Amino acid sequence: MTVIRSCLGALALELTPGTQAAHFVLDQAAAGELAALVARDLARFAPQAAQLDLALIAGLFDPVELLRPRWPLHRELEQLVVQAPGAGEARVIAIAGQGGQMPDGLQPQADFAEGALRLLPLLLRGDAAIADAVDAQFEQSLLELGMAGADTALLAQRVFGASIEHARYLTVHDLAAMMAMQYDNVGLGALWPLIEAALLAPEQEQWLDAPPEPLVRLVDGEARMAMLDDEAWAGSGLAPGSGEHDQQRLGRAFDRFQMRQRQIAALLQAHGIAITFDHCPAGKDARAILRA
Repeated sequence: MTVIRSCLGALALELTPGTQAAHFVLDQAAAGELAALVARDLARFAPQAAQLDLALIAGLFDPVELLRPRWPLHRELEQLVVQAPGAGEARVIAIAGQGGQMPDGLQPQADFAEGALRLLPLLLRGDAAIADAVDAQFEQSLLELGMAGADTALLAQRVFGASIEHARYLTVHDLAAMMAMQYDNVGLGALWPLIEAALLAPEQEQWLDAPPEPLVRLVDGEARMAMLDDEAWAGSGLAPGSGEHDQQRLGRAFDRFQMRQRQIAALLQAHGIAITFDHCPAGKDARAILRA
């Protein structure tokens, strides 16, 4: 029996800062035209890619919509490939919208529509030996050399009504590496190991335990955050040093801490990571409560 495997990736469109695409979902004609060029481009990076099915979701997504545990967008796409007619030969399959709406589970979320980096999820699927070889070539080359063809970028610009500065191909691991750097650049580097663990090793335990950051434990792919009142926070080791121990400064610092908790919780939820909040009263070991 032939073993089948999928390679997961995306066509990444970097929009001109301050602009948005006029269309977030393509119709079937435009989607098919774009998918054909994508298939051609990918075969240039790894010629054996032409022996695999290529499937593309012709909609614009935010990185957080792709980087979720169990890769839900790609898994939905994979199921559509399995159900598509014509199995047995390499196919180019474009998943398009109708009236601006994608099939269930494949619609870009309006909450994440404003970012400059827009992604079209894609996968290559077929014989595992071929897919493994293609995947290895992609992992070695796409991040540095994976620019889309000029005609592909121009077509994407036209059909989406977008001003595109760069169009390139990424594996999901490339995308994760890019996001890790972006999180680090905006002061959220300490959070990334939790997200990465949820994506790549959900069975492992991972902590965000880096004062003054909130305390979070990831286990079985779900997060638990310690919720502290001001008294518990002041005695937890998360409060500022003794030089700031007056009530006004402590109050402002606690407000910042609560804002950080909300920010981190929102980011985890955006990545599809379920989070629960455990009340940790003063005098109790918050780490022990999160382990319970």
